Amino acid sequence: MSSSRPNILWYCTDQQRFDTIQALGNSHIRTPFIDRLVDGGTAFKRAYVQSQICTPSRASFLTGRYPASNHVHRNGNAYFPDGEVLVTKLFADAGYDCGLIGKLHLASAATGSEKRTDDGYRLFEWSHHPMPTLDPDFHAYHRWLRDEKGVDPVELYSSIRSFCGEGVPAELHQSTWCTDMAIRFIDEKREGPWLLSMNPFDPHPPFDPPKEYLDRYNPANLPGPLFQESDLERQKSFRNICQQSINAVDPNGINIDPEAGEHHTNTATLPPDTFNGREVIAAYYAMIELLDEQFGRLVDHLDNIGQLDNTLIVFHADHGEMLGDHGLLYKGCRFFEGLVHVPLIFYWKGQFQSGLTSDALVELVDVAPTLLEAVGMEVPYYMQGKSLLGMLRGDAPSNYHKKSVVTEFNDALGSAKESPPTHATMNFDGRYKMVVYHGHNLGELFDLQEDPGEFNNLWEDPNVIELKSELLIRHFDAVMATSSAGIERTGKF
Repeated sequence: MSSSRPNILWYCTDQQRFDTIQALGNSHIRTPFIDRLVDGGTAFKRAYVQSQICTPSRASFLTGRYPASNHVHRNGNAYFPDGEVLVTKLFADAGYDCGLIGKLHLASAATGSEKRTDDGYRLFEWSHHPMPTLDPDFHAYHRWLRDEKGVDPVELYSSIRSFCGEGVPAELHQSTWCTDMAIRFIDEKREGPWLLSMNPFDPHPPFDPPKEYLDRYNPANLPGPLFQESDLERQKSFRNICQQSINAVDPNGINIDPEAGEHHTNTATLPPDTFNGREVIAAYYAMIELLDEQFGRLVDHLDNIGQLDNTLIVFHADHGEMLGDHGLLYKGCRFFEGLVHVPLIFYWKGQFQSGLTSDALVELVDVAPTLLEAVGMEVPYYMQGKSLLGMLRGDAPSNYHKKSVVTEFNDALGSAKESPPTHATMNFDGRYKMVVYHGHNLGELFDLQEDPGEFNNLWEDPNVIELKSELLIRHFDAVMATSSAGIERTGKF
């Protein structure tokens, strides 16, 4: 292993939308440390997930393979397929000291722990989520609370009963714990480079930032969700499509009642039947501001110990959040921008372009081959993602990477109130977004150039029949291309 190979800080937030970074256009949120990353690195403004649900998305960017090929489609899987290889395992085999802090979520954690695969992580500080429903023998965050902070995790979280409101103090927050553990890992003595996977739970629901962060945002000063009255009727067609938020509601002017019984259970997976969109957005932004500060604390530590210049940083989310858009919360089998479009930023001082914001269409499946190629490692034949290294180094045009992106939902969610098996696919070419709900008489076609809010579904419009037919052919080709041909061919016949 060459000593010139960089360390890798891989920071993946949970359920963070694309439009939540000040340097990339949101003037209502404060993200000074992520802004610094944008200023010093390359930000991809049109990065899309391969699934809008945690496990299939994470399996895709950790293997560099689409869900149709790695066959990891669902949250709640009993185990991760033995034949699939995580890129972190490849790095470990190449001499990297690999660590994980926070969430992994490649298999079910329903029993209070998660069955590991051959993931390559020497350090495994696992915390699927911060709530005290996990096996305490496996929950590293709760061990920290109990053993180092002298705090009973069950008692600490006993008052967090609403889906939106004040959470635990910042000094006891899971995001703070993640950074504390990361600094310890980085400071360990070692000969070669390290790779650290950081996976905090925020800003995943419940929307419960510390009080001092929540107080920084006045809901009345924030723009509300993307919503029109027509959404209330339009979303009724999707009641039999698997999603956590079944009915669209008007997110404007409804006050949250923290004592309402419907808010007291399953606050992380089942949204309430009423909510105030601006209050939700305020709490969500506050959670991201805490994450930003903790991310900044980690980057500043790297700088202070002289490791920042030789550390490749990648920052992204596993998927987005509806956040009241179209009257919906949380996630499910919908393909609106807030859910499938995420931030993606790369930084490596002196190696990657700085201050570049790219409009190229990219996918999270591209991250694994990018990291491998960046450090001089071979990209295995079975990886389907396309490396972004040429754009990062300035050796390729910065405005084009792929002609379209694909997102797939295949019976992915088990926590919806109504969850019959649902299979749907999205193909987006930068202007037209087509969604096919397979087995249902449903489809969506949006022209994001003319309708960026995705209010006008052209699927049944007789004036676009020819365009729709052409896009359906492209959709079919793009979706089929996500299925791997399988084992490498060595024979000629």
